[in-house]
Amino acid sequence: MTALTVSAGTVIFRKEQGGLVYLLLHYPAGHWDLVKGKMEKGESPRQTVIREAREETGIRDLRFVNGFQEVIRYDFMRGSRTIHKRVIFFLAESRTKKVTISHEHTGYVWLDFEGAVKKTTYDNARNTLSKAVAHLSETLGP
Repeated sequence: MTALTVSAGTVIFRKEQGGLVYLLLHYPAGHWDLVKGKMEKGESPRQTVIREAREETGIRDLRFVNGFQEVIRYDFMRGSRTIHKRVIFFLAESRTKKVTISHEHTGYVWLDFEGAVKKTTYDNARNTLSKAVAHLSETLGP
């Protein structure tokens, strides 16, 4: 038996004196990943991102970067069921430095691109982060 679940997430970045830093969350299972969560009935993907960022990090000042949207797909098992997962990622800036993590996480970190790529657990997240940074360099310049 298979099921489809749709989530939305975001690469959140912040400007610091040394350049841009990116937010990663530490999940209880041990992995480091981007902010994301399941879409609720009636929500648009961006509304999901705004809600999830607020719930998971306390961040309320997201500013979406236009022109970036990355969709990833993967399968995983939940018991005997195969779950087909689709996650729609956006790119957003925040000025919030202090994150207040929810009970769903055990920690967070702001890292430069190289540090974030090394720390991120999954290839999908690394690829999404890389594409987001490429988009930022096209949009913001060097």
